[in-house]
Amino acid sequence: MFTGIIEAVGTVVAVENEGTNRHFTIQSPFAGELKIDQSVAHDGVCLTVVALNPAAGTHVVTAIDETLRKTNLGQWQPGRHLNLERCLAAGGRFDGHIVQGHVDATAECLSVQDQDGSWLFRFRHEAGPQRLTVEKGSITINGVSLTCFDSTPTEFSVAIIPYTYAHTGFNQLQAGDRVNLEFDIVGKYVARLLASQGLLVG
Repeated sequence: MFTGIIEAVGTVVAVENEGTNRHFTIQSPFAGELKIDQSVAHDGVCLTVVALNPAAGTHVVTAIDETLRKTNLGQWQPGRHLNLERCLAAGGRFDGHIVQGHVDATAECLSVQDQDGSWLFRFRHEAGPQRLTVEKGSITINGVSLTCFDSTPTEFSVAIIPYTYAHTGFNQLQAGDRVNLEFDIVGKYVARLLASQGLLVG
């Protein structure tokens, strides 16, 4: 389980295809602390560390075709910055919200507005019965736990404070870019329950 509080920003340094799989070599400040088989969220996608090079400060993760098709990983190229978070440690402080690292959908960044002290981002995604946002509810964008507002069935906005802007990949995000979304797990369970009782359609 993750919390959506980003530990570090990593950089893709190499991409290698093997059949339908794709291997990504990531450079990060905590590569020397990782171990094989450890789960790390990369832009909100939970991936398993399969190789390490502590001397180079890198680790390798592998994405299968299903992951490449349902996330923005297919667009990752060397030089891209990624939001990284290790799993929540037992007894650790829970500062964000419950994040599983399982991407529900991708969304398009519609606009970025400099608010002279913060940044306003607007996103659009396809509608769906479990793709729900609520006013002042939680949303995970590229692994970052955020609060959404101006919510509709297919759009929402988030405001980014200077610290988050400086310490995540949001400072590189532009209109037209695609991001990974994970909707609030509590909302998804409620939506599934209502759908099973015929009280939710869509």
